[in-house]
Amino acid sequence: MPGLDEMRPFIPVGIAVLTVSDTRTLADDRSGDTLAARIKEAGHRLVDRGIVPDDPQAIASRVKAWTERDDIDVVITTGGTGFTGRDVTPEALEPLFEKRMDGFSEVFHRISYDKIGTSTIQSRATAGVANATFIFALPGSPGACKDAWDGILKSQLDYRHMPCNFVEIMPRLDEHLKRGTGK
Repeated sequence: MPGLDEMRPFIPVGIAVLTVSDTRTLADDRSGDTLAARIKEAGHRLVDRGIVPDDPQAIASRVKAWTERDDIDVVITTGGTGFTGRDVTPEALEPLFEKRMDGFSEVFHRISYDKIGTSTIQSRATAGVANATFIFALPGSPGACKDAWDGILKSQLDYRHMPCNFVEIMPRLDEHLKRGTGK
């Protein structure tokens, strides 16, 4: 049965939050605020936070830069996962992925379906790993951010969560980069 193993220590991870929007500012970014509050409440470090326009190059550039930082283990984006012409977050991020996390989208849609029904199909939430950093692209609504954090990320980013979690595999995410280098 899944749950917390209280014998294991909590290990905080460094997380960056990026809001993708042509109209939001930090003053009115409710989805970014939702994620930031939950990250801090869980005991993790909110290392950086930003807003970029719905521009594939701007999105990819910011996320790639964050994956190159040693203090950031996880990047969470919010916004730009729909179907309109300006929704380009998956197109910007998926080329960065060394490995896709198809199960994230599937579980997100399962959780979302219970809240908003078939409207969940209007989201192209996605996730993957790049440069030993987990990347999660969430829809731009505060409700979707709550669903993804509360239903998936909170437990998977907790080292105490059993039977497995993302934190315990973080040290091995870049093994493929070390092959043949003698490191």
